[in-house]
Parts: sequence; structure tokens; C-alpha cells
Amino acid sequence: MNELEGLTALIIEPHAGMRANIHSMLNMCGLTRIEHASSSNLAVKHLGLRTFDMVLCEYDLEGGQDGQQLLEDLRHHKLMSLSTMFFMVTAEGNHSKVVSAAELAPTDYILKPFTADRLLERIARALDRRSAFMAVYELMEAGDQREAIEACIEGEGLHPRYAVDFMRLRAELHVFLGEPEQAEPIYRKLIEVKAIAWARLGLAKTLFLRKQFGEAKEMLEELVDSNKNFVDAYDWLARTHAAVGDLAKSQTVLTEAVAVSPHAVRRLRTLGETAFEAGDNESAEKFLKQVVSKAKYSEFRDPEDHVKLVRTLVKKGDPVAAAAVIRELDRSLGGRPNTRLCSAISAAMLHEFTGNETRLNDALTAALEECKDAPNLSPDIKLELARTCLENNREEGGADIVREVMRNAANDAGMARAMGVLEGAGFPDLARTLAQESRQHVVDLVNGGAARAKSGDYRGAVELMLEAAAKLPNNPSVAFNAALAVLRCLEHDGWDDRLGLQITGLIGNVRKVDPGNPKLGALSALHHQILKKYERNGQGRVSKPAAVQKAAV
Repeated sequence: MNELEGLTALIIEPHAGMRANIHSMLNMCGLTRIEHASSSNLAVKHLGLRTFDMVLCEYDLEGGQDGQQLLEDLRHHKLMSLSTMFFMVTAEGNHSKVVSAAELAPTDYILKPFTADRLLERIARALDRRSAFMAVYELMEAGDQREAIEACIEGEGLHPRYAVDFMRLRAELHVFLGEPEQAEPIYRKLIEVKAIAWARLGLAKTLFLRKQFGEAKEMLEELVDSNKNFVDAYDWLARTHAAVGDLAKSQTVLTEAVAVSPHAVRRLRTLGETAFEAGDNESAEKFLKQVVSKAKYSEFRDPEDHVKLVRTLVKKGDPVAAAAVIRELDRSLGGRPNTRLCSAISAAMLHEFTGNETRLNDALTAALEECKDAPNLSPDIKLELARTCLENNREEGGADIVREVMRNAANDAGMARAMGVLEGAGFPDLARTLAQESRQHVVDLVNGGAARAKSGDYRGAVELMLEAAAKLPNNPSVAFNAALAVLRCLEHDGWDDRLGLQITGLIGNVRKVDPGNPKLGALSALHHQILKKYERNGQGRVSKPAAVQKAAV
């Protein structure tokens, strides 16, 4: 049983007796480097400080957050290495909970009661797979996705028992790099080999990213009809409906997904927001309350959830409940980023409804001041503040916020929503003027960067575009051209450690704000070409030891 010797483990379990029991079993299996966490919050702190080879997490954690919610946080905030094996330990037989956890792909389940031999069997199976994929994981975490794709191809030959998994990962890497057209034939081949539901889902994703919404919808509807528990398919079907503006259908699909898998906070949040946009305030209240309740014990709570719930309650005409939510926001999230701003925006909506003009003006003054230093506040909440300002004699402050949102709009729908706020407040001419001005502002920024690069001033182009990207992080055109400016500078002026470290984040931002950009693949390819030229890995570090480089010369 020496195969576990030297590995590290984190046991997340609220009961000391069970922690000791699992610890003893791991010792019997040859593993001695073990740490404990009695709650999800402590687990997050442990995982934020170091990497573990394996995590054994009890599903029924105490203190409000369960194992599924913790895993959701860990995956979303990238607190676990790709090579970390995550085992969900549970005696829970409830179907919905099992589905909720399964959709987040823990390495395996360990059902209680279990023996040391049973535990070792599950760990050994996971270790075998991890060993086969370790080279790919290391390349991915170094940012070398191109090499990771090559390693997947090699892995298919070396480890034929995992060939399907290597193909799946290869397709996902192509999608990550902005090459859905390269992923499509892989998924189609997988579908031909065997009728794998996730392969059909992957194919539907490639269609979605290429804006072939009709074909994607048809495939996703077939997936949902044939497998009622495939919650990821529900999510993408809902996104497809939303992409073509059918919010009612999107809400219906998300409601079905939540009925199957009721514990995923991000899906509940999307459902609450979609219901509100569709005008279904009853459902919006129901699901946003669940979001606030379920996220209450997370280390990653978002005060915007409270604002959205307050907005819904005010819309429903329930100021008493809205006031209670604001008090809870102040009490439970005090000191966190944007809490004071979110509290002020919520208070402004409440006092607007109750007609307390003095307190409304105080809240708006506080919100406008806090908003000057809140780059991470969502456009949705900024526009809610803008609307309140515009309809309550704070036209200048409201217009300034709308202008900022317009300049930073992720797409035409975002621009249209910002214009709608001005039009709804009785300023249609201002809406058109600001929209035109904002579009021209972005065009001028991009053209200015391009002109500097064309004249050979690559450093000047980078300076201009990085400043623009800092101010407008969600504008796809600015994000793309900032990344391109840095790449061109590295290509023509030589390697620069500062820019080399920044470029991965800049390209990552393009993937985030504009995942369907047809030029994303070319951008990733240029990045790879530059890294190879200067013998750097994806994180910008030297990829070969000095001795090896010297020998190569």
C-alpha cells in the first residue's frame, strides 16, 4: 500500500470522530501527510494556501454550506489544481443531491459506511487516471494549451483505456482556445464511436459559439428529452433561448433544471435574474431568496444578490421585506467590497418606493460616490442606479453611469439595455447621443492604438490599449485589441517579462467577454508562436533550463 506514500490529503468533515476515522484509514493505506478542516470556510483557507493531492469532503457539512456548494465554489474560483482528486463522502441517498454533486464532476463518490480497502480501491483507481493525465494537467496549468493538445493525442496512444477522455479534453481545449470548428469533428467522431451524451452536448456548444443557435437548440432539446437528469444540457438550452431573446422559454428550462438539481447557486441566480427580466416577480423572489440563503455561508458571497432581491421585492410592493434584506446585507457582508455601494443602491430603491425623498437623496449621494471606485459592479446593477438617478432629479449622475456602461458594453444587447434606461426615463435623444458618442469613443481608442503600432510605436500602442482595457474591461473590441497590441509589441520589440505575464490574463479576458470571437483562435495561435520564439511557457517563464538552452545553441 505504498502507492499513497508522500501524497497529501485534506479531510473536510465537521465531526471529529469521523475525521479521525478517515485519517486512520488513510494511514493504513500508507498516507501520512494529512490536514483537517471542520467547515467549508476553513477548507477554502487551507486550499488557498497550498495544493493537495486529494480532498475527501463530507457532503453534509455543518454551518450552512454543503459539499456540493463548496465544490462549486472551489471549481469556479480555481482553488484546486487540475490534478487534485476530489472525493465526495456521503451516506445521502437523496436523488437531487446526488445529481447536484455529480454535475460538478467530483473524481468519485465514496458511500458510507466504507472500509479502508474500499477507500484504497477508489483512490487507486483515481490515481491511475491522474497519472495518465498528469503531463496534460501540468501543461494546462502552465498555460501551454497547444502543447496540452499534443499531449492528449499522445496520451490516446499510450493509454488507450482513457482514449475517450483524452479526446474529450482535446476538444475542450480547442473550445478554450477559441477554435470551436476544430472541436466539432472530435465531438462528431466521439458520437459515431458511441452515443455519449456529453459529446453531443460538446457539439451543441461549438454550434452555439458559432452562433448557429437553431441547430444548437434542436440538439439540446433532444438531449434534454432523452436524459431528464442531464442538467448541463438544460443550462445550455436556456442560454440558447436567451441568446435569441426568448426569456420565457429560458426561464422554463432553468426551472426544470432546478427541479432536477436544486442546489447549484449559480443556476439559481441565473434563474432568478431571468425570471425578473421576463416579468415574473413571484418566481424571481422565490429563487433569489434561495440564492441569498444558500450563499450565506460561502466565502465568496456577492452583495449584488441582495440588491437583486431588494429590487424584486420593491417591484412586488413589499417594502418591509426589502428593508429586512438591506439590514441583513449590512449585518452579514459588512466590510466586503461593494457592500456599502450595494446597500446604498438598495436603500435608494426602497426610499424611492416609499416616497421618502430626503433619505432617497442621501442614498443616491452615497451610491454615486461609492460607484466611482467600483469597477467590478455589474452593468445590471449600475443601470439600476442610473435609472433611480434619472427618475429622481439626478440626471447628470445617471447619464454618467449610462455612458460608462455603454462604453463597456459587452454586446449590442448591453448597449440596447443601457439605451432603454434613458428612453424609459424620458431621455430618448440623450440615449441616441450617448450611444453614438460611446461607440465612437471605443473606435477612436482602437484606431489610436492601431495607428501607433503601424508607425512602429508598439510600446505606445500597448500603453494606450492597456489604459483603455483597465477602464473598459468588458468591451470586447477593447479587450481584443489590448491583447493584440501586447502580442505585437512582444513580437517586434523582444520579450518583456511584465508584458509576458500580463498577456495570459488579457487573452483570458477576451475569452470571458467574447467567447465566440472568430479571431480568438488566431490570437491564441500568435501567443503560442511568440512563446515558442522566446522559449517561454504559457505563464511567461523560461521553458528550458539554462544548461539545456546553452546546449541547444
